[in-house]
Amino acid sequence: MSEETSPMGGEFERQPVPKRARLGFKSFVGMYAGEHCAGTELMIGPLFVAAGVAAFDVVVGLIVGNALAVLSWMFMTAPIAVRARETLYFQLERICGRRLVTIYNLANGIMFCFLAGAMITVSATAVGVWFRFPMPGLTDFYPNSTGWVLAVLVVGALISVVAAAGYSMVSRVANIAAPWMVMVFLAFGLVALRQFIDISGVSIQSPRDLWHLADQVIWRGGEPLPGQTKFTFWHVMFFAWFCNMAMHIGMSDLTVLRFARRSWYAVASAAGMYVGHFMAWLSASMLFAYQLRAAGLTSDAAITAAATAGELPAPLPGPLAYEACGLAGVLCVIIAGWTTANPTIYRAGLAFQAVVPRSSRFTVTLFTGALATIAAMFPALAMKLLDFVALYGMVLMPMGAVIFIDFWLARRLGFQDNYAQRAGITFNWAAGLTWWIALAVCILLVRYAGIEIFFVSLPGWFVAAFLYVLFSRWLQRPVMNSLR
Repeated sequence: MSEETSPMGGEFERQPVPKRARLGFKSFVGMYAGEHCAGTELMIGPLFVAAGVAAFDVVVGLIVGNALAVLSWMFMTAPIAVRARETLYFQLERICGRRLVTIYNLANGIMFCFLAGAMITVSATAVGVWFRFPMPGLTDFYPNSTGWVLAVLVVGALISVVAAAGYSMVSRVANIAAPWMVMVFLAFGLVALRQFIDISGVSIQSPRDLWHLADQVIWRGGEPLPGQTKFTFWHVMFFAWFCNMAMHIGMSDLTVLRFARRSWYAVASAAGMYVGHFMAWLSASMLFAYQLRAAGLTSDAAITAAATAGELPAPLPGPLAYEACGLAGVLCVIIAGWTTANPTIYRAGLAFQAVVPRSSRFTVTLFTGALATIAAMFPALAMKLLDFVALYGMVLMPMGAVIFIDFWLARRLGFQDNYAQRAGITFNWAAGLTWWIALAVCILLVRYAGIEIFFVSLPGWFVAAFLYVLFSRWLQRPVMNSLR
């Protein structure tokens, strides 16, 4: 996307995108491929192995889950985006009111900070390969060395300065790095496969032989590593579907897809899902699986013994990439974390600036980068990235349900759409109560019903949709009666 028509370029923020500014299909293929083949892939892939996933569960689960994500972009987000052609924030302001949107922006900005922190962590693990300081383990919560803290500070400061320089700088860095990173991720997978063939002595003569290697050697299943959740097909499928829930079902990508000439352009999200969330995840997963195999950790008993002795390898992207591709792998890890954290910090800065609009964007973005850098010092954030990404989608999901119901069904169900704008209010209690109660229901299901966080967002969406209809009809009734 060009800077002039970019959704982050500062234009058309409070008006529909005009016809002259709409973009073709290729613009969205490149954007989705670049955004979703990035630093976090190097952390998420190994965590599948740490979760004890089996070959069928991870491969088929990713195929199905990513397809559901693409369909969510196509049939939930894009139809609204190309009809309204407004940003997420402007649509929410007209529905919810300025004060409630301010609270939403604050929550969104905080979540973005933690996500950017995980990406800074990814880059810092590559710095550790060069300087050989002690790096955190799988179960570490606090920073474990001065070298780690200094590496995170330096990487975080550099990333924050680039993000504060503005969208044009962020875009320029990403466009240069993205195509090269895709090739390095593919190289990770091919190198890991070659290493597995060598160490196992398996001869690959047919697809059946390849599947046997994957099923019996690479993703063997079994118990998860200490501190990790056991993953099944359903975990993988729902994670692949909902890891970007904030973007599609949560409607954040209204801001991006409002530039599309046709709603079907959302199929371009498949470029990100199957390059980044399939190929890159599996490639990174294979690197960690090989590390465990090379260390002799091929059984649950061996893993338990290693964990007891404190000798369990950590799924750190830097060392994994170095073992596979040497210097090119280390550079890929640094740049992958860098190019993903840059736009994330930039977006978080915009969300925070909406809360304090009189502050300069440069200052707010630097402050945002500082928060992300502090978060990156705590390795538990990256080591629990699967859970955090699920939490992120769950927190923002109810507002996606509010937008969906308000756009398509409000008048059919007997209440006014865009109620805050029509009534001249700054806080729509129907939307606010929907958000908080639906989120509370999800938290209660996790805490007291024993439902894992990966599964609560789907029923949570229907709870939010029901609550928004109920509260809107109830709270708008006096106004609707006066209009009759």
